[in-house]
Amino acid sequence: MKIAIVTSRTASGEAGGAERFYDALRHTFQNMGHIADEIPVVADESCFEQIQENYLYCYDLDLTSYDLAISTKAPTWLIRHPRHACYLVHTIRVFYDMFETSYLRPTLELYNQRKMIHQIDTAALQPPHCGAVFTIGNEVSKRLKKYNGIEARALHPPLWTERFQEGPFGDYLFIPGRLHPWKRVDLIIDTMQYVKSSIRLLIAGTGEHEETLKNMAKDDPRIEFLGRVTDDALFEYYSGALAIPFTPQREDYGFITLEAFASGKPVITCTDSGEAAEIVRDGISGFICEPDPRHIAKRIDWLCTNREEARRFGQSGKSWVARLSWQKNARILIDSVTNKT
Repeated sequence: MKIAIVTSRTASGEAGGAERFYDALRHTFQNMGHIADEIPVVADESCFEQIQENYLYCYDLDLTSYDLAISTKAPTWLIRHPRHACYLVHTIRVFYDMFETSYLRPTLELYNQRKMIHQIDTAALQPPHCGAVFTIGNEVSKRLKKYNGIEARALHPPLWTERFQEGPFGDYLFIPGRLHPWKRVDLIIDTMQYVKSSIRLLIAGTGEHEETLKNMAKDDPRIEFLGRVTDDALFEYYSGALAIPFTPQREDYGFITLEAFASGKPVITCTDSGEAAEIVRDGISGFICEPDPRHIAKRIDWLCTNREEARRFGQSGKSWVARLSWQKNARILIDSVTNKT
Protein backbone atom coordinates (compact mmCIF):
# COMPACT_ATOMS: atom_id res chain seq x y z
CA MET A 1 0.00 0.00 0.00
CA LYS A 2 1.19 3.51 -0.79
CA ILE A 3 0.54 5.86 2.13
CA ALA A 4 0.76 9.66 2.32
CA ILE A 5 1.43 11.15 5.75
CA VAL A 6 0.53 14.81 5.46
CA THR A 7 2.38 16.83 8.10
CA SER A 8 2.59 20.40 9.31
CA ARG A 9 6.09 21.74 9.90
CA THR A 10 7.20 25.15 11.12
CA ALA A 11 8.74 27.69 8.77
CA SER A 12 11.89 27.69 10.94
CA GLY A 13 12.36 23.95 10.38
CA GLU A 14 12.77 23.40 14.12
CA ALA A 15 12.27 19.76 15.12
CA GLY A 16 10.33 18.80 18.21
CA GLY A 17 7.92 16.16 19.44
CA ALA A 18 5.56 16.47 16.45
CA GLU A 19 8.39 16.04 13.97
CA ARG A 20 9.64 12.94 15.78
CA PHE A 21 6.08 11.63 15.78
CA TYR A 22 5.90 12.06 11.99
CA ASP A 23 9.22 10.30 11.43
CA ALA A 24 8.35 7.37 13.69
CA LEU A 25 4.96 6.87 12.04
CA ARG A 26 6.52 6.90 8.57
CA HIS A 27 9.22 4.42 9.56
CA THR A 28 6.59 2.14 11.12
CA PHE A 29 4.57 1.95 7.91
CA GLN A 30 7.77 1.30 5.96
CA ASN A 31 8.83 -1.47 8.34
CA MET A 32 5.40 -3.07 7.82
CA GLY A 33 6.16 -3.29 4.09
CA HIS A 34 4.25 -0.22 2.87
CA ILE A 35 5.52 2.70 0.82
CA ALA A 36 5.13 5.71 3.09
CA ASP A 37 5.90 9.28 2.07
CA GLU A 38 5.79 12.37 4.22
CA ILE A 39 4.00 15.26 2.50
CA PRO A 40 5.19 18.27 4.52
CA VAL A 41 3.19 21.48 4.63
CA VAL A 42 5.00 24.58 5.90
CA ALA A 43 2.28 26.12 8.07
CA ASP A 44 3.14 29.72 8.78
CA GLU A 45 0.58 30.98 11.34
CA SER A 46 1.89 34.56 11.59
CA CYS A 47 -1.43 36.07 10.46
CA PHE A 48 -4.98 34.90 9.79
CA GLU A 49 -4.70 35.41 6.05
CA GLN A 50 -1.74 33.01 5.98
CA ILE A 51 -3.66 30.47 8.09
CA GLN A 52 -6.46 30.57 5.51
CA GLU A 53 -3.93 30.02 2.72
CA ASN A 54 -2.54 27.02 4.62
CA TYR A 55 -6.00 25.44 4.73
CA LEU A 56 -6.55 26.07 1.02
CA TYR A 57 -3.13 24.63 0.17
CA CYS A 58 -4.02 21.36 1.89
CA TYR A 59 -7.45 21.29 0.24
CA ASP A 60 -5.79 21.54 -3.18
CA LEU A 61 -3.14 18.85 -2.60
CA ASP A 62 -3.20 16.09 -5.20
CA LEU A 63 -2.97 12.76 -3.38
CA THR A 64 -4.60 10.61 -6.05
CA SER A 65 -1.50 8.44 -6.44
CA TYR A 66 -1.84 7.21 -2.83
CA ASP A 67 -3.97 4.35 -1.50
CA LEU A 68 -4.33 5.93 1.94
CA ALA A 69 -3.83 9.43 3.37
CA ILE A 70 -3.08 10.21 7.02
CA SER A 71 -3.49 13.80 8.22
CA THR A 72 -1.89 14.93 11.47
CA LYS A 73 -1.89 18.57 12.57
CA ALA A 74 -3.72 21.71 11.48
CA PRO A 75 -4.34 22.38 8.61
CA THR A 76 -3.60 18.95 7.11
CA TRP A 77 -7.09 17.47 7.57
CA LEU A 78 -8.34 19.67 4.73
CA ILE A 79 -6.87 17.13 2.31
CA ARG A 80 -9.26 15.26 0.03
CA HIS A 81 -8.93 11.50 -0.30
CA PRO A 82 -11.46 8.62 -0.29
CA ARG A 83 -9.37 6.83 2.35
CA HIS A 84 -8.51 9.57 4.79
CA ALA A 85 -7.77 8.92 8.47
CA CYS A 86 -6.63 11.63 10.86
CA TYR A 87 -4.12 10.96 13.64
CA LEU A 88 -4.71 14.31 15.29
CA VAL A 89 -1.79 16.00 17.04
CA HIS A 90 -3.55 19.30 17.73
CA THR A 91 -5.65 22.06 16.25
CA ILE A 92 -4.51 25.71 16.14
CA ARG A 93 -4.52 26.17 19.90
CA VAL A 94 -4.68 29.98 19.94
CA PHE A 95 -8.20 29.55 18.54
CA TYR A 96 -9.07 26.77 20.97
CA ASP A 97 -8.01 26.22 24.59
CA MET A 98 -5.37 28.98 24.60
CA PHE A 99 -7.58 31.71 23.10
CA GLU A 100 -8.16 33.58 26.37
CA THR A 101 -4.50 33.18 27.36
CA SER A 102 -3.24 34.48 24.01
CA TYR A 103 -5.71 37.35 23.64
CA LEU A 104 -6.48 39.19 26.88
CA ARG A 105 -8.87 41.59 25.10
CA PRO A 106 -10.01 39.78 21.95
CA THR A 107 -11.71 41.87 19.28
CA LEU A 108 -14.88 40.94 17.43
CA GLU A 109 -12.68 40.10 14.44
CA LEU A 110 -10.75 37.57 16.52
CA TYR A 111 -13.96 35.98 17.77
CA ASN A 112 -15.15 35.66 14.17
CA GLN A 113 -11.83 34.16 13.11
CA ARG A 114 -12.06 31.61 15.91
CA LYS A 115 -15.63 30.74 14.88
CA MET A 116 -14.52 30.22 11.28
CA ILE A 117 -11.64 27.92 12.30
CA HIS A 118 -13.96 25.85 14.50
CA GLN A 119 -16.48 25.49 11.67
CA ILE A 120 -13.85 24.46 9.12
CA ASP A 121 -12.20 21.96 11.47
CA THR A 122 -15.52 20.44 12.55
CA ALA A 123 -16.60 19.87 8.95
CA ALA A 124 -13.22 18.55 7.82
CA LEU A 125 -12.85 16.06 10.66
CA GLN A 126 -16.10 14.22 9.96
CA PRO A 127 -17.47 12.03 7.16
CA PRO A 128 -17.57 12.27 4.27
CA HIS A 129 -14.41 14.40 4.32
CA CYS A 130 -12.57 12.25 6.89
CA GLY A 131 -13.25 8.56 7.40
CA ALA A 132 -11.86 8.24 10.94
CA VAL A 133 -10.28 10.43 13.60
CA PHE A 134 -7.87 9.34 16.31
CA THR A 135 -5.90 11.57 18.67
CA ILE A 136 -2.50 11.32 20.32
CA GLY A 137 -4.02 11.49 23.81
CA ASN A 138 -7.02 12.03 26.04
CA GLU A 139 -6.32 15.75 26.41
CA VAL A 140 -6.71 16.25 22.65
CA SER A 141 -9.80 14.02 22.58
CA LYS A 142 -11.46 16.05 25.34
CA ARG A 143 -10.63 19.28 23.53
CA LEU A 144 -12.07 17.92 20.27
CA LYS A 145 -15.29 16.90 22.04
CA LYS A 146 -15.61 20.26 23.83
CA TYR A 147 -15.04 22.57 20.87
CA ASN A 148 -16.05 20.47 17.86
CA GLY A 149 -18.51 17.93 19.26
CA ILE A 150 -16.46 15.06 17.81
CA GLU A 151 -15.67 11.82 19.67
CA ALA A 152 -12.21 10.41 18.97
CA ARG A 153 -10.28 7.49 20.39
CA ALA A 154 -6.86 8.22 21.84
CA LEU A 155 -3.92 6.21 20.47
CA HIS A 156 -0.88 7.05 22.57
CA PRO A 157 2.21 7.24 20.35
CA PRO A 158 5.21 5.30 21.65
CA LEU A 159 8.67 6.83 21.83
CA TRP A 160 10.57 7.77 18.70
CA THR A 161 13.65 5.72 19.70
CA GLU A 162 14.65 2.88 22.02
CA ARG A 163 17.93 4.51 23.03
CA PHE A 164 16.76 5.88 26.38
CA GLN A 165 18.52 4.02 29.20
CA GLU A 166 18.34 3.81 32.97
CA GLY A 167 21.22 5.26 34.98
CA PRO A 168 22.09 6.45 38.48
CA PHE A 169 19.81 8.81 40.38
CA GLY A 170 22.00 11.88 40.38
CA ASP A 171 21.99 15.29 42.01
CA TYR A 172 19.97 17.20 39.42
CA LEU A 173 16.52 17.65 37.91
CA PHE A 174 16.37 17.80 34.13
CA ILE A 175 13.98 19.78 31.91
CA PRO A 176 14.40 19.42 28.13
CA GLY A 177 12.32 21.00 25.37
CA ARG A 178 11.30 24.23 23.72
CA LEU A 179 11.48 27.27 26.00
CA HIS A 180 7.98 28.59 25.32
CA PRO A 181 5.68 30.26 27.87
CA TRP A 182 3.12 27.44 27.55
CA LYS A 183 5.77 24.94 28.70
CA ARG A 184 5.87 26.82 32.02
CA VAL A 185 9.53 26.27 32.82
CA ASP A 186 9.22 29.47 34.86
CA LEU A 187 7.09 27.53 37.36
CA ILE A 188 10.01 25.20 38.15
CA ILE A 189 12.47 28.10 38.32
CA ASP A 190 10.13 29.70 40.88
CA THR A 191 9.94 26.37 42.68
CA MET A 192 13.69 26.18 43.22
CA GLN A 193 13.64 29.00 45.79
CA TYR A 194 11.54 26.75 48.04
CA VAL A 195 13.57 23.54 47.52
CA LYS A 196 15.60 22.78 50.65
CA SER A 197 17.65 19.91 49.23
CA SER A 198 20.98 20.40 47.46
CA ILE A 199 19.61 19.55 44.02
CA ARG A 200 20.48 21.32 40.76
CA LEU A 201 18.16 22.18 37.88
CA LEU A 202 19.45 21.62 34.33
CA ILE A 203 17.41 23.14 31.50
CA ALA A 204 18.04 22.07 27.89
CA GLY A 205 16.61 23.72 24.80
CA THR A 206 16.03 27.11 23.23
CA GLY A 207 13.01 29.23 22.46
CA GLU A 208 11.28 32.58 22.60
CA HIS A 209 11.06 32.56 26.42
CA GLU A 210 14.77 31.84 26.93
CA GLU A 211 15.97 35.32 27.94
CA THR A 212 13.06 35.80 30.33
CA LEU A 213 13.84 32.48 32.01
CA LYS A 214 17.55 33.26 32.26
CA ASN A 215 16.78 36.58 33.94
CA MET A 216 14.52 34.81 36.41
CA ALA A 217 17.25 32.30 37.29
CA LYS A 218 20.32 34.54 37.28
CA ASP A 219 20.57 34.76 41.07
CA ASP A 220 20.34 31.01 41.65
CA PRO A 221 23.66 29.19 41.02
CA ARG A 222 21.87 25.82 41.13
CA ILE A 223 20.12 26.52 37.81
CA GLU A 224 22.02 25.91 34.57
CA PHE A 225 20.90 26.46 30.97
CA LEU A 226 22.45 23.93 28.59
CA GLY A 227 21.14 25.33 25.30
CA ARG A 228 20.43 22.94 22.46
CA VAL A 229 21.89 19.49 23.16
CA THR A 230 22.58 16.51 20.89
CA ASP A 231 20.49 13.37 21.11
CA ASP A 232 23.42 11.53 22.72
CA ALA A 233 23.66 14.22 25.39
CA LEU A 234 19.88 14.14 25.86
CA PHE A 235 19.98 10.42 26.66
CA GLU A 236 22.81 10.96 29.15
CA TYR A 237 21.07 13.82 30.96
CA TYR A 238 17.88 11.78 31.32
CA SER A 239 19.85 8.76 32.48
CA GLY A 240 21.61 10.60 35.31
CA ALA A 241 18.71 12.72 36.61
CA LEU A 242 16.87 12.25 39.88
CA ALA A 243 13.51 13.22 38.39
CA ILE A 244 11.95 15.11 35.49
CA PRO A 245 9.70 18.08 36.25
CA PHE A 246 7.22 18.56 33.40
CA THR A 247 4.60 21.20 34.20
CA PRO A 248 3.21 22.70 30.96
CA GLN A 249 -0.25 24.18 30.49
CA ARG A 250 -2.73 21.68 29.03
CA GLU A 251 -0.09 19.86 27.00
CA ASP A 252 -1.39 17.82 24.05
CA TYR A 253 0.86 14.84 24.84
CA GLY A 254 4.44 15.53 25.78
CA PHE A 255 7.06 12.96 24.81
CA ILE A 256 9.04 14.21 27.81
CA THR A 257 6.85 12.08 30.08
CA LEU A 258 7.61 8.98 28.01
CA GLU A 259 11.31 9.80 27.70
CA ALA A 260 11.57 10.15 31.47
CA PHE A 261 9.75 6.87 32.05
CA ALA A 262 11.89 5.04 29.48
CA SER A 263 14.92 6.32 31.44
CA GLY A 264 13.46 4.93 34.66
CA LYS A 265 12.79 8.38 36.14
CA PRO A 266 9.72 9.69 37.99
CA VAL A 267 7.84 12.67 36.55
CA ILE A 268 6.56 15.64 38.53
CA THR A 269 3.64 17.29 36.74
CA CYS A 270 0.62 19.46 37.56
CA THR A 271 -3.13 19.01 37.71
CA ASP A 272 -3.57 21.37 34.73
CA SER A 273 -0.70 19.99 32.62
CA GLY A 274 -2.89 18.07 30.20
CA GLU A 275 -1.89 14.60 29.04
CA ALA A 276 1.01 14.31 31.49
CA ALA A 277 -1.53 14.43 34.34
CA GLU A 278 -3.45 11.64 32.59
CA ILE A 279 -0.37 9.44 32.21
CA VAL A 280 1.44 9.97 35.52
CA ARG A 281 -0.06 8.04 38.43
CA ASP A 282 0.26 10.12 41.55
CA GLY A 283 2.43 8.41 44.16
CA ILE A 284 3.09 5.49 41.79
CA SER A 285 5.05 6.78 38.77
CA GLY A 286 5.56 10.34 39.97
CA PHE A 287 3.60 13.20 41.47
CA ILE A 288 0.69 15.30 40.24
CA CYS A 289 0.83 18.64 42.02
CA GLU A 290 -1.16 21.82 42.12
CA PRO A 291 0.65 24.41 39.94
CA ASP A 292 2.09 25.99 43.07
CA PRO A 293 5.87 26.32 43.63
CA ARG A 294 5.67 25.40 47.34
CA HIS A 295 3.70 22.24 46.64
CA ILE A 296 6.08 21.15 43.87
CA ALA A 297 9.11 21.93 46.06
CA LYS A 298 7.85 19.59 48.78
CA ARG A 299 7.60 16.75 46.26
CA ILE A 300 11.11 17.44 44.97
CA ASP A 301 12.49 17.39 48.50
CA TRP A 302 10.65 14.13 49.18
CA LEU A 303 12.24 12.46 46.14
CA CYS A 304 15.67 13.73 47.22
CA THR A 305 15.35 11.94 50.55
CA ASN A 306 13.48 8.85 49.27
CA ARG A 307 15.60 7.66 46.37
CA GLU A 308 14.49 4.04 46.53
CA GLU A 309 10.90 5.21 46.18
CA ALA A 310 12.00 7.40 43.27
CA ARG A 311 13.48 4.31 41.64
CA ARG A 312 10.22 2.40 42.18
CA PHE A 313 8.27 5.26 40.61
CA GLY A 314 10.56 5.18 37.60
CA GLN A 315 10.08 1.44 37.11
CA SER A 316 6.30 1.86 37.20
CA GLY A 317 6.55 4.48 34.45
CA LYS A 318 8.86 2.28 32.43
CA SER A 319 6.29 -0.54 32.48
CA TRP A 320 3.65 1.83 31.12
CA VAL A 321 5.82 2.94 28.19
CA ALA A 322 6.68 -0.67 27.33
CA ARG A 323 3.01 -1.43 26.61
CA LEU A 324 2.79 1.08 23.75
CA SER A 325 3.17 -0.11 20.15
CA TRP A 326 3.68 1.84 16.91
CA GLN A 327 2.69 -1.17 14.80
CA LYS A 328 -0.58 -1.61 16.70
CA ASN A 329 -1.45 2.05 16.15
CA ALA A 330 -0.52 1.87 12.46
CA ARG A 331 -2.74 -1.18 11.92
CA ILE A 332 -5.67 0.60 13.59
CA LEU A 333 -5.20 3.61 11.30
CA ILE A 334 -5.14 1.43 8.18
CA ASP A 335 -8.11 -0.71 9.22
CA SER A 336 -10.24 2.29 10.18
CA VAL A 337 -10.64 3.39 6.57
CA THR A 338 -9.66 0.45 4.36
CA ASN A 339 -12.41 -1.72 5.85
CA LYS A 340 -15.02 0.91 4.94
CA THR A 341 -14.32 1.15 1.24
